Amino acid sequence: MAVVGIVPAAGSGERLGAPGPKAFALCGGRPLLEWSLEVLEAVCDRVVVAVPAGHEEGRDRVRGGPSRSASVREALRAAPEATVAVVHDAARPLLTRDLVERCVAALDERYDGAIAAAAVTDTVKEAGADGRVLRTLDRTSLWAIQTPQVFRADALRRALEVDEEVLAAATDDASLVEATGGSVRIVEAPPDNLKVTRPLDLALAEALLRERAEA
Repeated sequence: MAVVGIVPAAGSGERLGAPGPKAFALCGGRPLLEWSLEVLEAVCDRVVVAVPAGHEEGRDRVRGGPSRSASVREALRAAPEATVAVVHDAARPLLTRDLVERCVAALDERYDGAIAAAAVTDTVKEAGADGRVLRTLDRTSLWAIQTPQVFRADALRRALEVDEEVLAAATDDASLVEATGGSVRIVEAPPDNLKVTRPLDLALAEALLRERAEA
């Protein structure tokens, strides 16, 4: 079994206010990307990173696509040996080895994917275009989906071979696998597996990383 990490890291840093690509923004004195790579390289046989144009220099770097899932596709194409693909966003620097290993272990013969997620704790309402509440959803069965997302590599390859418009509309790779009939299961993530999107997220991630280092 060849376990290959796939890191889509070609996104801009616009919402973060970073001067360049988000994956290379500093977090705790290191580029965001390096925190995830350190963990993935300890678990996976190889890690391929999809980067923005001009950042391809280095081992296992490929140019990313026009969307997140297109970048995943390009990175996976560069790893034909992969039988298991571990997809993780560079913007989640608090990744732990335990979470990656639990997701990989959860990928048994019944499933095509195993994905990290957090149980929804807020009340969730569906609203119309005018803001009028249509209904309150039952949160007991709702999960906020994160990464890592672990797949049988062939199932992910099939799911990614769709039009660019479909890839651009996908909010995660699991939804593409589900659309092909694949079966995906939830793996509960720790509460600090946050995604850095805005400056406040970056400050919180730095504080948590500092606290982890001191512990």
